[in-house]
Amino acid sequence: MQINWSAQHSEALREYVARGMSFSAIAKALNARFETLYSRNAALGRAKRMGLSSPNPPKNLPTRWPRRRRKKAAGLHKPRERHAPEFITRMPVAKRTEAPKLRCVELVPRHLSLLDLETSDCRYPYGGEADGEAITFCGHPRREDSSYCTPHFHLTRAPFTPWKRRVTKGSLRLVEVESKSERRERQSRFSFQRS
Repeated sequence: MQINWSAQHSEALREYVARGMSFSAIAKALNARFETLYSRNAALGRAKRMGLSSPNPPKNLPTRWPRRRRKKAAGLHKPRERHAPEFITRMPVAKRTEAPKLRCVELVPRHLSLLDLETSDCRYPYGGEADGEAITFCGHPRREDSSYCTPHFHLTRAPFTPWKRRVTKGSLRLVEVESKSERRERQSRFSFQRS
């Protein structure tokens, strides 16, 4: 790779550009004439630094490549149908029974299966106590900060109970407390004994 261009090489480059040669042909001609190892990019870069341009630039190249455009789908977007994979067997759907009334929720659940739940649906479970009984879910719109709708959110939280102090049996140890003057006297005796 040649780093420094001599004056002779630059004049030859100017001559070849004036003839209208391509830069790859100019690099080959310079290498044959001066026994150098100039590349096409080296000749092109030197010509740009010298302010030279090829007299016949190609005119058939597009200035901007055309973009491929996708065909728009006709009509509105249809949501995909949800299908369970073949290796997962669906739970049998039992007959709907009257759900027991919960302590404070006056909400009739939609009883959706796990596969029918959307991301914004309440996941409070119903059923499943007896063997073979299907488990369904509430399905109403859930709170933003929870997996449950507002009534089920409050149902799952325990009511506020104040902290109660536990009473335990234990033994107490009596400690003798010394006054400030007794402490000073003890410390002075201790320092006297050390010296």
